[in-house]
Amino acid sequence: MDLASIIGIVVAVVIVFAVQILEGGNPASIILIPSMLLVFGGAFMAAMAGGVMKDAIGIGKLFQKALLAKVAPPTKLVDEVVKLAERARREGLLALEDAVKTVEHPFLKRGLQLAIDGTDPEELHDILHAEIGAKKKADKAGKKIFENMGGYAPTVGIIGTVMGLVHVLENLDKPESLGHSIAAAFVATLWGVLSANLIFLPMAARLDRLTGIEVDEMELVIDGVLAIQAGSNPRLVAQKLRSLLPPDAAAAAEAAASNKKAA
Repeated sequence: MDLASIIGIVVAVVIVFAVQILEGGNPASIILIPSMLLVFGGAFMAAMAGGVMKDAIGIGKLFQKALLAKVAPPTKLVDEVVKLAERARREGLLALEDAVKTVEHPFLKRGLQLAIDGTDPEELHDILHAEIGAKKKADKAGKKIFENMGGYAPTVGIIGTVMGLVHVLENLDKPESLGHSIAAAFVATLWGVLSANLIFLPMAARLDRLTGIEVDEMELVIDGVLAIQAGSNPRLVAQKLRSLLPPDAAAAAEAAASNKKAA
């Protein structure tokens, strides 16, 4: 599990409350349930109104994915594909039928099964790339709802502040409570800006980043499966796939391969 989002959000919120304390304020003064309900509920409903019900219903899973998604090192996938290429080169493509059952990566599993079933390489390429395109569209829709919430939250916060100031003006005959009421009115704006910039927009960016990582893995899988289907030399398969990795990951993979040979 990659903890970047959890650490980023928690520490950012802690910093906000720490600054409130350092400035002599009371952290409890900015935890106002009506303001938070208006901002979070209003932003979510506004985002729902701008999309479809399917996106709104799936927001819980998207939030969970953004916070708890596992980001496996790409070298692990390369090693798995190379091992499959070695077995296919040694025993034949049909020998991978049993190995497919133990493959955990779902996209790799589907690609190998298509190859084993005798799918034409061009058709295999088109089918798998079509799946990548469908994933990009689905993930874009999921990311959009968080982007919309990030856009609506500050404005909803301002609405809450205006409502609070209207309440203040209704009670000008009670000067002893004006200071507290005015401060409470601006809490809605605080939560609107805070939620947008520390929660909703970071979640959208996180989902976009995860999509990029997953698509890169899928592209790597396509090249690997096509190479296995063509009966390419496993060493060439390894070199080709490592060339698709980021420079640091490629260097690590080369070092690991060298150490393995030396051993």
